[in-house]
Amino acid sequence: MAGRPREPINLIMAKGKKHLTKAEIEERQSTEITTDHTNVKPPEYLNEEEKNEFYRISQILLDIGIITELDEDCLAHYLISNTSYIKYTKKIRELEDLLLEAKKIDKKNKIKSEIDLYLTYQARALKQCRACANDMGLSISSRAKLVMPKPKETPKENKFAKFKVI
Repeated sequence: MAGRPREPINLIMAKGKKHLTKAEIEERQSTEITTDHTNVKPPEYLNEEEKNEFYRISQILLDIGIITELDEDCLAHYLISNTSYIKYTKKIRELEDLLLEAKKIDKKNKIKSEIDLYLTYQARALKQCRACANDMGLSISSRAKLVMPKPKETPKENKFAKFKVI
């Protein structure tokens, strides 16, 4: 499917840029997927710290109205990759401290290769984390795409409409 992604009819109407007939609006509404499944719970495979963060983030997303039970795993994947990223970052910093203290060349080379390995792991975790964050609307740019604009004000009534001849 080429072209722009399809926008929900409520978003199109809120923008007020496209004029659709009532039949077109009803047809679009009947074909859109909606769900009321908002009983969001953390998956069992998360640790306690990740579960606490899951509850915190999911509550914010529920308040915005952009998360359902179908998104539980995506949020869990975000939290796991974020935890991994933090773990690798801490390990890199520890190794950098060891590198500064090392005196022998062969020990420095071993530490440098270990740092390179953890940098690779860190980059992969960051890539996964960012992908999930974008899917969930956890970044500024992705949230801007998800948030529906407020509908335009209804135009003022034309005071001369009562004189209109039908």
